[in-house]
Amino acid sequence: MAAMKPRTGDGPLEVTKEGRSILLRMPLEGGGRLVVEMNAEEAAALGDAIKRCIG
Repeated sequence: MAAMKPRTGDGPLEVTKEGRSILLRMPLEGGGRLVVEMNAEEAAALGDAIKRCIG
């Protein structure tokens, strides 16, 4: 049986490049993390969309 460990937080926002993919790991309110795998073109489009939202 695995030992139960208390949750100490899910860490900061992370973006890493693994092979040809870019992985976004975003902590969520209430616990857990959202993990999104994308290619370079999708990452650029996401960055542009975020920039448009914040002005």
